[in-house]
Amino acid sequence: MGMYYLFVPRAATTSDAFNAVAEPRRREILSFLALHERPVGEIVDYLNLEQPSVSKHLRVLREVGLVNARREGRRMLYRTNAEAIRPLYEWTSTFERFWRHQLSRVKERAEAKEVRNSEQNQHSHKGEKNDPDSSGN
Repeated sequence: MGMYYLFVPRAATTSDAFNAVAEPRRREILSFLALHERPVGEIVDYLNLEQPSVSKHLRVLREVGLVNARREGRRMLYRTNAEAIRPLYEWTSTFERFWRHQLSRVKERAEAKEVRNSEQNQHSHKGEKNDPDSSGN
């Protein structure tokens, strides 16, 4: 107990979509490409990264199928592959339901506390009216 394995092999980033999106910059690229097809230059400008770094991330995303590319003249245009993102969405939606339930519980507790506080305030204000010592006499 208490032992740690320092050299646990990790799956390659290109082994599946889950490993590919583990890197925050790749998630940013997917978000940026979500609505529009874009050339590398726009992605570079948006992320404020060097072009080789963006190209490397795009290569990983292409290899796992999360991004498609097409050539238009000398430019490569990239777009997300919504169908390939579906497994990510379905998996995370499980947790979305969990968090929605948790947020509902927090909301219920906050509302119940607000009602209790309101009731306590009403009782304390009634007591001030009936309390002869509160008039300063």
